Amino acid sequence: MCGIVGVVGNEAAAPRLVASLRRLEYRGYDSAGVATLEDGHITRRRAEGRLAALADKLDRSPLAGFVGIGHTRWATHGAPTERNAHPHAVAGVAVVHNGIIENFRELRDGLIARGRRFESDTDTEVVAHLVGVELEAGRDPVSAVGAVLPKLTGAFSLAFLFEGRDDLIIGARRGSPLAVGHGRGEMFLGSDAIALAPFTARVTYLDDGDWVVVTREGCTIRDETGKVITRPMQMSQASALLVEKGNHRHFMAKEIHEQPEVIGHTLARYVDFAAETTRLPADLPFDWRDLKRVVISACGTAYLSGLVAKYWFERFARLPVDIDIASEFRYREMPLDADGLSIVISQSGETADTLAALRYCKAQGQTVAAIVNVPESTIARESDVIFPTLAGPEIGVASTKAFTCQLTVLAALAIAAGRARGTLSAEDERALVHGLSEVPRLAAEALRLEPQIEGLAKILAKAPDALYLGRGTSYPLALEGALKLKEISYIHAEGYAAGELKHGPIALIDETMPVIVIAPYDRIFEKTVSNMQEVAARGGRIILFTDARGADEAGEAAEVTIVLPDMPAAVTPIVYAIPIQLLAYHTAVFIGTDVDQPRNLAKSVTVE
Repeated sequence: MCGIVGVVGNEAAAPRLVASLRRLEYRGYDSAGVATLEDGHITRRRAEGRLAALADKLDRSPLAGFVGIGHTRWATHGAPTERNAHPHAVAGVAVVHNGIIENFRELRDGLIARGRRFESDTDTEVVAHLVGVELEAGRDPVSAVGAVLPKLTGAFSLAFLFEGRDDLIIGARRGSPLAVGHGRGEMFLGSDAIALAPFTARVTYLDDGDWVVVTREGCTIRDETGKVITRPMQMSQASALLVEKGNHRHFMAKEIHEQPEVIGHTLARYVDFAAETTRLPADLPFDWRDLKRVVISACGTAYLSGLVAKYWFERFARLPVDIDIASEFRYREMPLDADGLSIVISQSGETADTLAALRYCKAQGQTVAAIVNVPESTIARESDVIFPTLAGPEIGVASTKAFTCQLTVLAALAIAAGRARGTLSAEDERALVHGLSEVPRLAAEALRLEPQIEGLAKILAKAPDALYLGRGTSYPLALEGALKLKEISYIHAEGYAAGELKHGPIALIDETMPVIVIAPYDRIFEKTVSNMQEVAARGGRIILFTDARGADEAGEAAEVTIVLPDMPAAVTPIVYAIPIQLLAYHTAVFIGTDVDQPRNLAKSVTVE
């Protein structure tokens, strides 16, 4: 979740860029840098580590110039070194980047074949070279960027600075957020309103696919087709300590839409995108090869992420998993093997029952690993090893981005375990990690289904009850979909394994019952279609979430089908979670409930 800042101003840009980057430190980073135009030429200062190191460099060797771009980097491709820090520059252009360029290898190979030389290990430098090639061919900066953006695959935001153009920066957004700040005779770019707060309260948020040409006089926004469009400007109340809703009605909506970015940020911690391998700390206090089983304990949505992980650990690592709700686990006094591994999962890191489960496991001689979103929390402090989720602040009570980041971490752990235990080959690992690297883009594509899903909310909002069905890793998603609907819309809902339909739930089916089926096409898809036919025969109203082949195979069994992009089976729980969240969200909005603070619920359950 890197930070991007851009200034086209009337005073020295470098100090303003650093001040703005300080506002973005909460996003996490491991290096930082700025670039400005001095006498029309791009000059840079970059530093490994904290912003203080960059500030020291600028004190010793200041940068002049009134236009510039800045960046705090969380390493994805390449180690967190000064060499890999942003901005990256080639003749004519510098660029900063948040996100993942999935097809950077093929693009880089093509550029190397044309004689281009690379100075870093990053995917970002590819973008700089691509724009540089277009500039050398005679294009102006706007048409050069317009020619390059369609060549990029992934989820990202970008900001460009051009030699000889002290009145211009260009920004682009696909998946990762980017906002424009409106000043008086000067303009700004930033990852969010907090970054822009030192300069202006007037902010325009770019929609997904937008790119923007920024000068001192204003900005011109284009959509992904290149058509000039208008986005609304709004007044921001951001401060250094305030997380804003942006252009979203609720925090929950904002957090749903942040998922392409925060999943990418989390992935960067646990996988090496260039080598397509998992990347865990070398000094883990356990050895995957020695484990006979793993114990997972959590509550609520975190428990359901662990339930998905059970499928992954057992499939990829052939490692048995016992999973229990923490409030049951703590009193069940489960027998545990000394020197085994227990995994506890919590967004807040303060969940009382999960903390009690952790302490029980430690008392039994277990090594405890915590998957948490707050690394300073009690659960994190009392665990033997921490696997942070890096989702950033989650304000909405109903968990969204924390859930998908938990899944992301657990998927990486399961793949690492499989490789260590020899149940996955190096080729298997590369294929699985490649699939994970596609998730930010796939998540962004899933978000584009929102208008269709919003229409479904009118169906669901009128129902007194709803049923969710799934098989395999889609079964925990059915449970999660039902939980989300209950939490924020107050509609009674149940999630079931589709194979259990005839063992009771089918008695509930009639023409008033919406049945939400989560079924990407896989080896058990035909079984799920059979269950759908049973629902249809009894008048149930089926809403199917699947892919193109699944939609074709299901035929007319569903009343409404939402078609997601094709993707590897291993990542479907992460991506399919997003439309399930959107369905609950829009249903609650249509009903008129308090989405961010539903009745009787708290964000962090710190009492039993």
